[in-house]
Amino acid sequence: MGAKLSRRDRIKKGIRKRLSGSAERPRLSVFRSNKGIYAQIIDDVAGKTLVSASSLSKDFAANGSKSDQSVAVGKLVAQKALAAGIKDVVFDRNGYLYHGRVKSLAEGAREGGLNF
Repeated sequence: MGAKLSRRDRIKKGIRKRLSGSAERPRLSVFRSNKGIYAQIIDDVAGKTLVSASSLSKDFAANGSKSDQSVAVGKLVAQKALAAGIKDVVFDRNGYLYHGRVKSLAEGAREGGLNF
């Protein structure tokens, strides 16, 4: 395993030790790859994904830079969450630093109406 990946895993474990998603306040988890960005809203008590969105899904139509796509994914996951009756979430940056595409997704989700 590479040094960057193991570092991210260590940070991720520390984050997950402190926060967990419940039915009334689920966890908004972000995954960032080289090609796309993914967001899921998870109820950790039930172990279920309630809502998900990604820049590679069929219902996603925005193009532009990866940061622009991240904002659009944030808005899309917020729209789906509000339709499912979810307003408050806990943000899980999943071991990534809070800048760039992760920050753009968070800001897009806030613009879309999610509270965290």
